[in-house]
Amino acid sequence: MDHTEYPERKTYKKRMPVFWWTKHWSDFLFIMRELTSLPVAWSCILLIWLVRSLDEGPEAYYNFIDKLSSPAMIVINIFAFAGLVFHSITWFSLAPKAMVLKIGRYRVPGPLIAWMNYSGWLIASIAIICILN
Repeated sequence: MDHTEYPERKTYKKRMPVFWWTKHWSDFLFIMRELTSLPVAWSCILLIWLVRSLDEGPEAYYNFIDKLSSPAMIVINIFAFAGLVFHSITWFSLAPKAMVLKIGRYRVPGPLIAWMNYSGWLIASIAIICILN
């Protein structure tokens, strides 16, 4: 087939400003939630680094702890923690939309699903605190 018989198609591409997400609060929150993937990734990297230092012996573990106690790492981890908390709150708030529960013919109300998620989070957090103390 000869492609010369069809004219070249031009697609419409709407121009989007770089900071389009700053105009509406819901868009801003959406982008902030998407950016929380960075603190999640950082936490995973930190956990892998911890396990590796434990595997390499006491000296490597103490070096890891020394690096974590630097002011820069403390600031990074405070921001990462804030991002993780924001990520969790927004995820649990979205859960009722993503997870429809039915008991028989009745749909479980969205606020109850969110409340169950927050309760599970609280119980897991208390359990971890008790184990670590």
